[in-house]
Amino acid sequence: MAKITLSNLKHSYLAEPRDRSEYALKEIDLDWNDGGAYALLGPSGCGKSTLLNIISGLLVPSEGKILFDDQDVTHLPPDKRNIAQVFQFPVIYDTMTVYDNLAFPLRNRGRGEDIVKSRVTAIAEMLEVTDMLDQKAAGLSPDNKQKISMGRGLVREDVNVVMFDEPLTVIDPHLKWKLRSKLKELHQRVNATMIYVTHDQTEALTFADQVVVMQEGEVVQIGTPVDLFERPAHTFVGHFIGSPGMNVLPCSVKDRQALFNGAPVLLEGAVPDDVSGQLEIGVRPEYVALGSSGIPATVTKVSDVGRHMVVECDAGGNRVNAIIKAPAPEKGASVHLKFLQAQTRLYVDGWLATQPEEVSA
Repeated sequence: MAKITLSNLKHSYLAEPRDRSEYALKEIDLDWNDGGAYALLGPSGCGKSTLLNIISGLLVPSEGKILFDDQDVTHLPPDKRNIAQVFQFPVIYDTMTVYDNLAFPLRNRGRGEDIVKSRVTAIAEMLEVTDMLDQKAAGLSPDNKQKISMGRGLVREDVNVVMFDEPLTVIDPHLKWKLRSKLKELHQRVNATMIYVTHDQTEALTFADQVVVMQEGEVVQIGTPVDLFERPAHTFVGHFIGSPGMNVLPCSVKDRQALFNGAPVLLEGAVPDDVSGQLEIGVRPEYVALGSSGIPATVTKVSDVGRHMVVECDAGGNRVNAIIKAPAPEKGASVHLKFLQAQTRLYVDGWLATQPEEVSA
């Protein structure tokens, strides 16, 4: 296992990029500690796969360095980096047994059969596939094939990092939760450094201790799942994480007071001096309440999702979602919206601009 450092990393697929917009990755600095569970989260095209390929050695970055335990590996080929990778589609040999599939990475490196047997047996027990060891891989279900693919990545003890590239894409939805739980359990048991790449917020938040959220080649926030939900550093994070995502509403500022539709809105902290740019208020639907006073709105849609109701409202032409317990108002009803002050924030040009008020002792 290894600590992974990305230092001043940039990459463009053009030989001579002219400006920042022509870089697929825009100056990334990251430290991933030995033994940690991390996720790269973002939509298609945000740079996740480019970054993964650079870490694995399939791409050499245009600028910057990749360090494994402070050793520069920027120009080393993949086979010199001791990396295991699990892909979207299971990479296994159908004509081999499950045992031989799990044993292959070890035999390929000349390990003795006693070591092979010990490691294969241990990984098979962790994956709960011991009873399948003598079966040909061709007859396995898709989820079990992906288990074997994961096992091939975990069977070696000398890897610096195990990387998972959208590993549950082809798995049926009802099996994804089981495999996510198994992967989390495996990380806790083998204590390997793991990086999980996905566009699915549920996969990222349930697996990782730290999530790196990317947008258009940039890292917009790094934090725990709780950090990303409770305090988004950027409106993209607030919108991308959550179901539904954070309400992002246009506002103005007068005398250091935020105004939405002309009505004052209390924020978590003071508005910065001389604030300018694109001003927006961010508040998650979980922290929007319906009452007899507040910002006037009209209910446009009500969705019953089982655990709660999602009430979509129109407030001066702006959509505002509120998550409430039943009963919910009817479509077309006039309501008033109240935002929880401690969870209502000002964003300037997309970035968080307020800080919570300090509480006196």
